[in-house]
Amino acid sequence: MQSDYLACDAMRLAELVRKRELSARELLDTAIARAEAANPAINALVLKDYDAARQRASLVDQHGADSGPLSGVPYLVKDLGAAVAGLRMSMGSRHYRHFVPAEDAPVIALSKAAGLNIFGKTSTSELGQMPYTEPELFGPCRNPWSLDHTPGGSSGGAAAAVAAGVVPLAHASDGGGSIRIPASCCGLFGLKPSRGRQPAAAISFPGELGVDHAISRSVRDSALLLDLTSGHAGLPPGAPGTFLAAVSEPCKPLHIAYVTDPMLALELSDDTLAALEDAAQLAASLGHHVEPVSLGIDFAQVRHAFLTLWSVAAESLVLNAEQMTGNKPERSEFEIETWVMAQIGRKLGARALPEALAEQQRVSARLTDWLTRYDVILCATLAAPPIKIGEMLPSQAERMQMRAASAVPLEPLLKKLLEEASNKAFAWAGCTEVFNLSGQPAMSVPLYWNARNLPVGVQFAGRHGDEATLFRLAAQLEAARPWFERRPPLAPARA
Repeated sequence: MQSDYLACDAMRLAELVRKRELSARELLDTAIARAEAANPAINALVLKDYDAARQRASLVDQHGADSGPLSGVPYLVKDLGAAVAGLRMSMGSRHYRHFVPAEDAPVIALSKAAGLNIFGKTSTSELGQMPYTEPELFGPCRNPWSLDHTPGGSSGGAAAAVAAGVVPLAHASDGGGSIRIPASCCGLFGLKPSRGRQPAAAISFPGELGVDHAISRSVRDSALLLDLTSGHAGLPPGAPGTFLAAVSEPCKPLHIAYVTDPMLALELSDDTLAALEDAAQLAASLGHHVEPVSLGIDFAQVRHAFLTLWSVAAESLVLNAEQMTGNKPERSEFEIETWVMAQIGRKLGARALPEALAEQQRVSARLTDWLTRYDVILCATLAAPPIKIGEMLPSQAERMQMRAASAVPLEPLLKKLLEEASNKAFAWAGCTEVFNLSGQPAMSVPLYWNARNLPVGVQFAGRHGDEATLFRLAAQLEAARPWFERRPPLAPARA
């Protein structure tokens, strides 16, 4: 059963349940077996809800698969932001480790209505702050392609679970690249929807950087799920005008802006440049007009704006955590980097917020202008391949400085720490944030593996609200360079 399970995407699994060729309970038991086999190595699951999921699967088998287009398909939810009623939402933080939401977030309610059977939650960096997934509360999550390397973040647990063959797709969220970064690291497809595409989240911050969706192995799974969690929820799967319909439509020749700007990073690695050139050549071979351009954006200003908004969000989740949990936040309950980012938000964020929001409007207008001349932008997802576990953690000296700043949060020291920490993070993961600021849809597509057999995704961004063009292009790329059967050792190919 496990080899057959790995050969199917979520749509195919749902079809087998619908036709009663497989039971929902069989699918769930297979997913649980895959989780139990893989999780000791990858540490992707941080909460298991197997018994309740078994009861739901049995109900599907008893009453028929009529609870949604993905009825009976096993599903995992990221342990951050998107609340699942009755399940702990620790957000990778000691402070939130006993927090149990009473209601489903809107995107989770819609996912359940689609028939997805949630049986666990996946690891994230603490409060989604880092582009890798190494929370002190649960320990590092590992990449199935190489256990010494990160699966990315903050949706690292979701990507690791999908890459390891635990589930065909998993919930993820993206406030600065947290869908696209792990998709790139784990050789998967990850699309960040447009801002406003889905119902508003219960937790929101200035700038509205974050959105929810999923990381998947197939393009069509991503398209169908976005239909089911957005404005197309009431339409039959594949109806005209849906994202699933777009996947099966021919992709017309596109005018593609080919960008090798490092964005917020300092420079792009040879592997990333090779992945970009490979993607540009592939797109050209498929009939698209690919034109090298430079965006002409002041990325230093963009960086400052993004960090300001990020720090304000950190302040809310850390220093104002009592509003959610009812408990006063204590320094010992948060990682030192998270606590200091919250202090930066309190000391510097409010003052800098108006200019940050103004810069957000400027960069959005600039990118909108570019996309009046081009259909999509091709650029890097990450500046380099997956980094090793622990590579970006603060040094002892950096920790000492952070502890000093948390005890006496002086502005000069906070500014210095912010610059140093952001330089380290953006040097690797500085290519995605601009599209969170602009609110445009963007996707990471797995077209390239380097000489060490590590995935290196490439990013395409489209016009606001035009996920359909991205899905058409992704489906065309998937057909031209299939990646579904390319799996790491933890998810071997079908026998």
